[in-house]
Amino acid sequence: MEHVSKTQLYLKVKKPLLERQRRARINKCLDSMKHIVAELQDSNAILHMDKAEMLEATIAHLRKTKYINNQNKYTPVDGFRNGYINAANEVSRVLASTRGISAQLGKTVMTHLGCQFSRLQDMHHQQEMKIANQKTNYMQQLHVSISSAPLSPASSGYHSDKGSPASSPSSVPEEIRAELWRPW
Repeated sequence: MEHVSKTQLYLKVKKPLLERQRRARINKCLDSMKHIVAELQDSNAILHMDKAEMLEATIAHLRKTKYINNQNKYTPVDGFRNGYINAANEVSRVLASTRGISAQLGKTVMTHLGCQFSRLQDMHHQQEMKIANQKTNYMQQLHVSISSAPLSPASSGYHSDKGSPASSPSSVPEEIRAELWRPW
């Protein structure tokens, strides 16, 4: 009877088993991600992609979602604007309820507050336009770098290289197809 060392046992039995388990976990997570992204996109096209295509589509979707969410954030400027309006309303209420304050003085104060608010709005709008232009330029540069850099090998051995229906360009939505590199 031959003696088998712990190292040999590990290399022959345990390592392949652990590797199979690791790959099974990865595949389970990839399948879960695939279904989540399909739900979020309201499209089943991602369900027919191979793993590399699915990961690329997921990255493109996340970048697009992040860009959209960054545009919809509640900013400190929104808080300032709401606070300013509340304060102006409170000043108006106090002016109207205080005896001895002339209507002309109240009108002058409220006109001043309105003009200042408009000036602040204009300044903020100009800053937003500048930032939006910078974001647009950044997204254009990002799109060029994504579309010009190959993310997948031309011959990976996956079903997409063999001309399956799922790999045809028409089965992938236009917004995903535009951002992903394909060998065809």
